[in-house]
Amino acid sequence: MGFFDKLKAGLTRTKQQIFDRFDELVEKADAPEQRTRQVDVDTIEALEEILIGADIGVAATERIVTSVRDRSREGQSLRDLVKREIRQIFDTVTRPAAANGQPPHVTLIVGVNGTGKTTTIGKLANLMKKEGRTPLVCAADTFRAAAVEQLEVWAGRAGVDIVRAKEGSDPAAVVFDAIQSGKARGRDPILVDTAGRLHTRVNLMNELEKIRRVAGRAAEGAPHEVLLVLDATVGQNGLQQAKEFTQVAGVTGIVLTKLDGTAKGGVAVAIAHDLKLPIRYVGVGEGIDDLIPFSPQEYVDALFQEKW
Repeated sequence: MGFFDKLKAGLTRTKQQIFDRFDELVEKADAPEQRTRQVDVDTIEALEEILIGADIGVAATERIVTSVRDRSREGQSLRDLVKREIRQIFDTVTRPAAANGQPPHVTLIVGVNGTGKTTTIGKLANLMKKEGRTPLVCAADTFRAAAVEQLEVWAGRAGVDIVRAKEGSDPAAVVFDAIQSGKARGRDPILVDTAGRLHTRVNLMNELEKIRRVAGRAAEGAPHEVLLVLDATVGQNGLQQAKEFTQVAGVTGIVLTKLDGTAKGGVAVAIAHDLKLPIRYVGVGEGIDDLIPFSPQEYVDALFQEKW
């Protein structure tokens, strides 16, 4: 199954439970006799309800609805208008420039417990290995032995090396050792699993800041990327987590997991609109191959495609 087909499958619940209603709305609004008329109030209210229900968020919904409301005798399709606005929202996201400096490329993976962070690292390592790279996984979550064991299982599935330390070791020291080991073994990139932190736990967030400082001493410009793992089923609640992590950890991108398990897949639009952060990958299943690069164009096409 190709990436687009996997994305479509992952968005099935969102499409069926929410946007089937959108299809009905479009059928009415885009009838030939309606195309040259201003969109009526009932249609605007129904569209607003659908978008909010899909967790697209209040701010992004207001932008989309305003654009639709302003359509007056232009003959544009309601479907095309909504798709255009969402594409433009994704276009406003600034993608970080490619990291400079010598390899290895160091990526911190951050997020709260339960988002699928550890499994995401295993899947990401697998994806990168298939691209011809040689990832090294660093188990910097030294507070939970189960987390290290779980990461070892996923590293084994992906067929990549892992650096770990004794339970209770200083996470920053483990990261330093992993970067040095990566240099010695010629591994690139280095994927660092950090402890799942509640964004309200100031002391743990300070520790994450320490990891960043130590990584910078071990490799020029490190960490070169900080990916925040968000659970799509949490929806809008994940946006506050993202804001807090961005302030402390300098998040450069999002991994949106469990997209296949929710009818609120529209949260991807809210992330782009509210946070201006790129979604780098999405999780669309439990298998090791079920993490795929995110394409805004394919996302919009999959969500608003008339016939599946």
